[in-house]
Amino acid sequence: MSTEWNNVFRNRMRGFEIKHPHDGNAIPVSIKVRVTSGCFHREHSPHAYEIIDDYLSWLPADERDFTFEEHESGPEILVYLAVTSAGLTLAKSVVDLITAIVKARSESAKKGDHPQAPVELIVRRFDKAGEIREEKVLHFNYSDSVNPDEIERKLTESTKKLLSDNSKPRKKKK
Repeated sequence: MSTEWNNVFRNRMRGFEIKHPHDGNAIPVSIKVRVTSGCFHREHSPHAYEIIDDYLSWLPADERDFTFEEHESGPEILVYLAVTSAGLTLAKSVVDLITAIVKARSESAKKGDHPQAPVELIVRRFDKAGEIREEKVLHFNYSDSVNPDEIERKLTESTKKLLSDNSKPRKKKK
């Protein structure tokens, strides 16, 4: 990843933390639904964003402890992951939003959007050394079924992996 992108991402995460202060028992993460190639934004996926916008409009304000951001490569959700004695937990509203985004990608193809590439669900964060850590959670073709329980389970597994790797620098793949 480029230094410029790292700085943009760092500023985005800091901005989220400033706007949404949280206690010490939560970890800020980025959950990204990213196309493997091409675009997944409002201009090229208007039907998908119509579905996403509709979902967001029905979500009660008290369940919006996250930031939803649109990017050319796909939507991103900035959220805190709660750290409890039982483990890591993610708000149900966030899992439901991720499910809605992935389903919107599929449904929008039936209405004329052009899903040219699969999407990947990615979770990322900064470690204690200030390095970006990223884990691919799931891969979806536009015709795949979407299971919210699997999304939640895989997100939790991937985030635990990010946390366990916190002290070790990750080697870049060549």
